Amino acid sequence: MLTGRPVSLYATSVLRIGYGLLYLVFLLREFPHRSEIWGPGSPWTPALAAQLFDQTGWYSFLTLSDSRAYFELCYALALVTSALFMLGWRTRATSVLFAVVVASFHARAVFMTDGGDNLLLLMALYLMLTACGRRWSLDARRARIRAARADGAPPRVRGAAAQDLRAARTALVTVVHNCGAFVIAAQVCFLYGSAGLYKVQGSFWDDGTALHYVLNLELFQPWPALSHAMDQYPLAMAVVGYLTVLTQVAFPFVLFGRLKYPVLALLLGMHVAIAVVLGLPLFSGTMIIADAMFLPDRFYTLLPQLLRRGTRRCGVPALAPGQATGLGAVPPQGGHPDGRKESRPVPRPASDRDGRPPSGPTVTQQQQPPYTC
Repeated sequence: MLTGRPVSLYATSVLRIGYGLLYLVFLLREFPHRSEIWGPGSPWTPALAAQLFDQTGWYSFLTLSDSRAYFELCYALALVTSALFMLGWRTRATSVLFAVVVASFHARAVFMTDGGDNLLLLMALYLMLTACGRRWSLDARRARIRAARADGAPPRVRGAAAQDLRAARTALVTVVHNCGAFVIAAQVCFLYGSAGLYKVQGSFWDDGTALHYVLNLELFQPWPALSHAMDQYPLAMAVVGYLTVLTQVAFPFVLFGRLKYPVLALLLGMHVAIAVVLGLPLFSGTMIIADAMFLPDRFYTLLPQLLRRGTRRCGVPALAPGQATGLGAVPPQGGHPDGRKESRPVPRPASDRDGRPPSGPTVTQQQQPPYTC
């Protein structure tokens, strides 16, 4: 399993697309406030960040200069890197750049975000180890084009040393990818398990009142009316709290059975509620994308077929080439199956039925359709 073939190629590609898009949207969302959060004029000054780096060992290329032009250049580099990583262009290089960008922006203003970038930073580091660009990427498209061009070309003759080196490289890439995928899965399991066990120790989660206090925190009330409306149902909130603890504790133990699918659905609903009710979209998005690691590759391979089938059922049936549509369309004419127009002779007048030649040329008329426009 470790050296035979790379596992979860589609899942790691989904993580690459998801985290690249999420961080790109995050940077664009904070674009008007970029100077206050990460720039030279931030309340958390570069000098304070450097003092923290001396204690924690962190590093950020944003603190190399106090120039505003340098900061704008770094921000543009971060936007471009996130977009290229999402698209899967030269993924081996852009994955490293993406991890450096996320680590630098995270370390520069560690107290300015909502905590969702902690897991995003870990995932960016882990994705460097994986072959996350082999599916649904520009790299995969370029590989298909190259393989199609090489079909008709004569095979290249390689020496024994070159073949051994190529096989060793393939095995090494496979092992590193599988280890990276395993570390990502283990990280999510530790996160859910520790969060659930930590909640079990709290008296508020024990008596079912934890969500009552969460809904009344002004810091996490983007829509106070919604929070107060949900707080009017204490029994439902207690049930939701117990269900949250149960799913988080049970998550690491249901991964090898079909019970993981309803658990993943419950966790998806929980994270959507956290994003909407508590106003933590970055954290919820990071967790939802991480949960995609536990869906098998056969799900992602069947997903396009399911989408096409659903579109075919809900959409308009496909028309034959050249068939007109719209209010002014002419209905199909009767005729032979091969497309020739069928014609029938017009009845001759009674004066012509005695054998004399008709008074005029024989006229044919196309068969009339059973309805008219």
